Amino acid sequence: MLIGMENVEVFDSPGKGHGLRATKELWAGDVLFAEPCYAAVVFDSLAANVCHCCYRRQPKLQRCGQCRFAQYCDRTCQRAAWAEHKQECGAIKSYGKAPNENIRLAARIVWRLDKEGGDISDLQLTTLDDLEDHISDLSEDDLKDLKVDIHNFLDFWPRTSKQHTVERISHIFGVINCNGFMVSDQKGLQAVGVGLFPNLCLVNHNCWPNCTVILNNGNHSAVNTMYHTQTRIELRALGKISEGEELTVAYVDYLNTSEDRKRMLKQQYFFDCTCEHCTDKIKDDLKLAGAVVDGVKVPEEKVKELTEYSAKMLEKMEKARIEGNYNEVVKLCRECVEKQENVLADTHIYQLKVWSTLSEVLSYLQFFEEAATYARKMVEGYIKLYHPNNAQLGMATMRAGVTHWQAGDIEVGHGMICKAYAILLVTHGPTHPITKDLEAMRIQTEMELRMFKQNEYVYHSMREAALKNQPMKMMAEPMEEGIKSLFRRK
Repeated sequence: MLIGMENVEVFDSPGKGHGLRATKELWAGDVLFAEPCYAAVVFDSLAANVCHCCYRRQPKLQRCGQCRFAQYCDRTCQRAAWAEHKQECGAIKSYGKAPNENIRLAARIVWRLDKEGGDISDLQLTTLDDLEDHISDLSEDDLKDLKVDIHNFLDFWPRTSKQHTVERISHIFGVINCNGFMVSDQKGLQAVGVGLFPNLCLVNHNCWPNCTVILNNGNHSAVNTMYHTQTRIELRALGKISEGEELTVAYVDYLNTSEDRKRMLKQQYFFDCTCEHCTDKIKDDLKLAGAVVDGVKVPEEKVKELTEYSAKMLEKMEKARIEGNYNEVVKLCRECVEKQENVLADTHIYQLKVWSTLSEVLSYLQFFEEAATYARKMVEGYIKLYHPNNAQLGMATMRAGVTHWQAGDIEVGHGMICKAYAILLVTHGPTHPITKDLEAMRIQTEMELRMFKQNEYVYHSMREAALKNQPMKMMAEPMEEGIKSLFRRK
């Protein structure tokens, strides 16, 4: 059952245009509204690895027998997706290939508009026509890309479907560029596609927001599609929200300096951020701070020099990670950590990024004890920077807790898993798949901790015996860092 729009109303936000505000008092974890996806597609790069219905990553998928492009977990997912895929399927078959994700999403939006019209229902606060497209703000290069997409769209669009003007298609592409929302996999760990949620587009940005947006891919496992639940976003309160207070979300990750956030927001969303955290540069000093050694601050010049060095090293690490050269990633990280020690503060964002990368790759390579050390440092730094109910903080704490658990440090592992669970109850809610997984981990580690406190020797003996009988499986391969931007980057 989707939550309606009775908790929110549209209003004119000073200096921002339309916005949403609360119609009653709300508390941390409350869902302000849930909105089903208007249309969504899987990224081109993951089209063969992700189900086009439920967005699960699967090693083996069944391909659509008609277009040979769409991939599904099984017949159940294929049947559930058919209403949205039907026209796309015929168009891909006629065209001879699948166009890029922008064109596929635009086509799905236009087909739905043709079928349903632009009328506003009780659950719809705006129409696609009323959303900003910012085409007049596009750079020359972006305009060229837009013209290519429009040209290819018109080639792809079936002659048997209703025809539309170039202006109409341009507007749809402009809306996608500004408001294309990251669609995550079932666990919410990796962005796998892009979708459009019109009501969400009305929620304005703040670098220190009072709400968060979480995608829930719903349940598509039942054989009978009438029992399926929709893919939807949920706007959830991060703390107390007063009646009449504007609702805001963060379009970009707070773990950037105010200057970088303002640049990203201007480049992607065409506005100048005037929030308190950008205006007053709150926590920028911590994010680029130097260490204090024996009561003496490290000289600014040395901190600046190592900051520039760290930025270049992070680029090399990312390149090696993409190539799957994880031993090289570890080598680069260790080299960087050695130079950063006693020069950069434990809240410096580049040091935190190196610790994050190193802990993830070491976990994958099953060096759990060393990975746990860096994961813990990373979380301690995040706590000083992020909002206490930030989803990224919750996910990082969960990862660190699991790493400590795998390293055999059950006390710290259980404590971190409990802290992560408390955060994710607010940001994701109790029914989200990742919260359910975390609850199972919390129960398991609590049981192991009781055993540990009763007899440490017996606990470690049983753990070693269990690992010999069933060795730990290889961890999930390190991916691009989690979803830290709300909307898709161009």
